[in-house]
Amino acid sequence: MPKIVTKHWGQSPSGPAQRFTLTNASGNTVCLSDYGATITSIVVEGKEMVLGFDELAGYLGEQPYYGATIGRYGNRIANGQFSLGGKAYQLPINNGPNCLHGGTVGFDKKRWASSSATTENDATVTFALESEDGDQGFPGKLSVKVSFTWTNGNELKIAYTATTDKPTVVNLTNHAYFTISDAPTVEAQILALKAAHYLPVDETSIPLGHLAPVAGTPFDFTTPKPVGQDIRADHPQIKIANGYDHTWVIDGKAGQLREFALLTDPRSGRALRAFTTEPGVQVFTANFAEGQFVQRRGQAVPTFGAICLETQHYPDSPNQPSFPSTELRPGEVFESVTVYRFETMP
Repeated sequence: MPKIVTKHWGQSPSGPAQRFTLTNASGNTVCLSDYGATITSIVVEGKEMVLGFDELAGYLGEQPYYGATIGRYGNRIANGQFSLGGKAYQLPINNGPNCLHGGTVGFDKKRWASSSATTENDATVTFALESEDGDQGFPGKLSVKVSFTWTNGNELKIAYTATTDKPTVVNLTNHAYFTISDAPTVEAQILALKAAHYLPVDETSIPLGHLAPVAGTPFDFTTPKPVGQDIRADHPQIKIANGYDHTWVIDGKAGQLREFALLTDPRSGRALRAFTTEPGVQVFTANFAEGQFVQRRGQAVPTFGAICLETQHYPDSPNQPSFPSTELRPGEVFESVTVYRFETMP
């Protein structure tokens, strides 16, 4: 039967932190922390599947949102500004001229309340957070819950809900950096995306406002191909991001759970299959300078050393009326589900 082991994990700026180890019937584990509602580790058949740290201290230093729950608004809002109900709001500027991942003290830097439960088939930890009216400039008191369920089928299900007492904007995601291969980079891994369009961006990574077909571009993963095949292509969008850091528009109807990605490692046979109810996914190939960041045991992260599949609404949606709305109003419930399933290819 699945089990959960909880232990004290050090002192965060907002109080004592805990780490939860969820173990399924096969002995595979997911580790979570109430600091940032963070995925700190996923081990399947002895292989660590995500970047992160074994100690809390790593998350308190400079690091690129490893495994964190991102909010109140994942991704970028142009100039940190938007209007809602005729009122203008100013958010922190923390990424060039823009607001990124909810501001300077986003949900990734908060300590969440927690509860846990197990069944014969899975183990669940639920994190809850109250984000006060005006938190990082956002209107409305937002009540958020994020449940992480680890199943005997090696599925990690992430379910988000949120309510508000005033009109606001919400875009929640998780920032896990997946590394299913034994190779140092993700370039030889094969990626398939069920997405016929993506969002071109400007020089500061704000969407230009239109959907572009992936056909005939480096962004076409409708036919599986190595992640690294076109990652250095002579294409203006690739040059802006030094690789992939764009939103793909997932085929099918948003709000319904549907498969959108399959990542496979030909050498080991490991695979990651992903599903979501969200309209988009930000694919980020860890385009950092070599050694800009480290992870567990002080290991330097190479350029293209992991891949993020951040399910979400589109960046800058509050300023782009043609995009699916990210507004949440009193009486409504924001709901979102994403599932990452670890498999072995036949």
